[in-house]
Amino acid sequence: MVRWFMGGIVMLMFSMGLHASEFSKVATSEPELIQKGEEKNYCPICGMNLTQYYKTSHGAILSDGTAKQYCSIRCLAVDWEAIESRLVKIVVTDVKSEKLIDAKKAFYVIGSKIPGTMSMVSKLAFEKEEDAKVFIKENGGELGTFEIAFAKARASLETDVDEFVKKKQKGMYPMGEKIYQKACEKEKIHLHDFNTISELKVSLKKTKLCGELEEKELQAISLYLWEVLRFAEHAHEHKTVIHVEKDEKCPVCGMFVYKYPRWAARMSYEENGKKVSHAFDGVKDLLKFYHNPAKWGKYTKHNDEAYTILVSDYYTQEAIDGKKAFYVIGSDTYGPMGKEFIPFSTLKSAQTFLKDHKGSQILEFSKIPESLVYAQDK
Repeated sequence: MVRWFMGGIVMLMFSMGLHASEFSKVATSEPELIQKGEEKNYCPICGMNLTQYYKTSHGAILSDGTAKQYCSIRCLAVDWEAIESRLVKIVVTDVKSEKLIDAKKAFYVIGSKIPGTMSMVSKLAFEKEEDAKVFIKENGGELGTFEIAFAKARASLETDVDEFVKKKQKGMYPMGEKIYQKACEKEKIHLHDFNTISELKVSLKKTKLCGELEEKELQAISLYLWEVLRFAEHAHEHKTVIHVEKDEKCPVCGMFVYKYPRWAARMSYEENGKKVSHAFDGVKDLLKFYHNPAKWGKYTKHNDEAYTILVSDYYTQEAIDGKKAFYVIGSDTYGPMGKEFIPFSTLKSAQTFLKDHKGSQILEFSKIPESLVYAQDK
């Protein structure tokens, strides 16, 4: 009788899976993955496998119907300024049922014994308050809301990034560099072709340009390429890029442009003998301003000849003449404000991108009407 009773207790604890010594973030059944495409199983910010970190995953449903899914509330916080204006709903995994639920209705356990995901402090969500309280009894932590958990995630971003960079410098980066030096076909890896680390990771897995890799090896080489080699390449490039000050905000959407250098655009002109310059976080917002500047403040429309327009070539990131560029619309590549006019210095580059990314049309600057600009928001 005693043996049966003790065995039942052990089985009950195992089935709950909530004790710190037994708790796993891995999905125990088929996870709900809401992203589309081949990179749906990877966090677009850090590249981690969403199935492996499913119980801390958060999702963002955007106004254009697309969805992004992150391994943690921390990675959601990193991407916040890029998605906030288009956000419809935030979902999170209920630890108990492993179903995606409305994050703003969830009960969060903050600071339990369970290690955080990409953060020093764990934040786990439950659909029912009772389940959260049972978890707290076993693992500690405080009961809170999404708003509280998210505020803590944003407040600790800088320290979390520093801490995890130190860890990666001791482990994942050296492992990735070793794989890169010994196994990769270096000349075939073009980092500027990718918009996110998850896209890079999927490509490496499909093309096997670094050989057949286990998940940990794949993550290591992806991190090394994306976070180390990519920045080293940028540091040694001598091309002209659009410089943006840290306090410059896009006059259309209000976001800090320096955070999105890949999409930076600039419009300059003279007014009353003084040079005026505006930075934008994408060509789409620049075009909105260009067609009707008065809509965004006390600005005056000038003749086309008065404007100097610079945009960032998507492939090279070089600053190019926006009036002479070629723009692809309708592609599967999104900027900080969703659907974009993707700029290229040559027609050939635009045609290649259109083919590779399911674009619908190539346009010249002078042939982009205001109605088409706003059509991209639908």
